[in-house]
Amino acid sequence: MYPIPLIVDLFDQLGSVRWFTKLDLRSRYHQVRIAEGDESKTTCVMRYGSYEFLVIPFELMNALATFCILMNKVFQPFLGHFVVVYIEVIVVYSKSLEEHVEHLRDVFQTLRGNELYAKEEKCSFCQQEVPFLGHIEGGGKTRMSESKIQAIVDWEAPTKVTKLRSFLRLVNYC
Repeated sequence: MYPIPLIVDLFDQLGSVRWFTKLDLRSRYHQVRIAEGDESKTTCVMRYGSYEFLVIPFELMNALATFCILMNKVFQPFLGHFVVVYIEVIVVYSKSLEEHVEHLRDVFQTLRGNELYAKEEKCSFCQQEVPFLGHIEGGGKTRMSESKIQAIVDWEAPTKVTKLRSFLRLVNYC
């Protein structure tokens, strides 16, 4: 089991900075190689043979915990200084653009050294506002994304307890 960081703690770290880059890793678990010799522990017996995973499959019970531990180990020197990590999303933050470029260089070297790859189309580089976990970070503020606000506005008035609970879960998350 691995404790996922509290979202409010991550937002607190991003509060007083001006520059952000958000990196989203490609196929998170498929970037983590199963330890050599342990592949047989993931064997699937099929009609025409047996197959072993070489990388962590999404369905593996401890895949999330393993991936989170890896991310924290890889980015340990930067966490709390200029990087926050939430599962496969990495936010690099800095007070100045010059500092941001240096931070990005360190992060990209770390990613390359650990053979981790970002999905370019899901990344945002050198922004003064960045979408992160359903919110917008920037200008010293955390605010709800427009899509979350619109979901609340468009929600039908609940007529049953189960629908009310669903609505309250949405509103409490926002």
